[in-house]
Amino acid sequence: MAVKVKRLLRIMEELAPARLASEWDNVGLQTGHPESNVDRILLTLDINGAVAEEAVQREAQAVISHHPLIFKPLKTLRSDNPIGAVLSALVNRDIALMAAHTNLDSAAGGVSDALAELLGLLEPRVLQRTEAESLFKLVVFIPADSLDVVREAVSAAGAGHIGRYSHCSFISRGTGTFKPLEGAQPYIGEIGNLEEADEYRLETVVPSSVLDRVIAAMLKAHPYEEVAYDVYKLRQSGAESGFGRYGQLPQEKRLDELAGEIRRLLGTEYLRIVGDPERIIKKVAVCGGSGGGLIERAVDRQADLLLTGDIKYHEAQQAETMGLALIDAGHAATERPVVFKLRDDLQQRLAGEVEIIISSVATDPVRLFH
Repeated sequence: MAVKVKRLLRIMEELAPARLASEWDNVGLQTGHPESNVDRILLTLDINGAVAEEAVQREAQAVISHHPLIFKPLKTLRSDNPIGAVLSALVNRDIALMAAHTNLDSAAGGVSDALAELLGLLEPRVLQRTEAESLFKLVVFIPADSLDVVREAVSAAGAGHIGRYSHCSFISRGTGTFKPLEGAQPYIGEIGNLEEADEYRLETVVPSSVLDRVIAAMLKAHPYEEVAYDVYKLRQSGAESGFGRYGQLPQEKRLDELAGEIRRLLGTEYLRIVGDPERIIKKVAVCGGSGGGLIERAVDRQADLLLTGDIKYHEAQQAETMGLALIDAGHAATERPVVFKLRDDLQQRLAGEVEIIISSVATDPVRLFH
């Protein structure tokens, strides 16, 4: 089986909405055609010549990279420079390249959530909020014999999720009236007669990210030719998006003990640590990639430790002065868990329609010199 590139783009938009990307970033489709077919996807943190060659050798029709290949507009496309060579290799073989960068950094279920999940943090929350998703109330009127079918359809499409509960809705019973006019094809009743129908009013909450999908599912499942429904925007908001996460460890640990565990979990060659090795760590803040700018926010959240990458000298000094322990595990190592989570999320949504593989190319340029 195969899927279209445009379908992959829709799924990635659900997982990491483009609106969450920073202004300077460049995310989305960078090479390829939306109508092209894909039956194998290669996932990677970075796209370079070796990864492009791997995509060719493993016959992938699409590459999804965390870091974009094209950050700024290109003045030339020459195959004798590194970026041009990669682009030429992809374009010549009609391989689609998609990037999900800062949008995947801040999205729910993205880079920092994957890192928090790896550490087993309890009920992780957003460290620095950038957005809270809008919520809508969907109200639809359904004939009694179709209630269960329509309710299941909208729930399966993403409606009715509140906290750890799914299929949340409110149902009230009443009488609907209508008169089928000439040319109508009514589910019940006759042309020209005023009809009364035993109906249910179904109300459920829908996040903005899946509103169109839920409405489409509702219309498809509903038996009426013309469906009566309303959509209201709610004042309360849904899931938060933003950089970093924080939460409690399942069990407190000494800093040196936790550092050893993190090194094993991330499979990294090195860690840089700030703080007393014997300090007890209970609450941890994490930020995949470069999180030095979140030191003050981690302190505000009363975190004992910030796990991230790319810590600068003066940021380390700042953390030490403010009483915050640091573990710098490197940029790539703290972001790599999201590649595996993205694979699982895509597999769940594509249900075996395509093969999803993870790049075996080590793209981290940093090596430990012994």
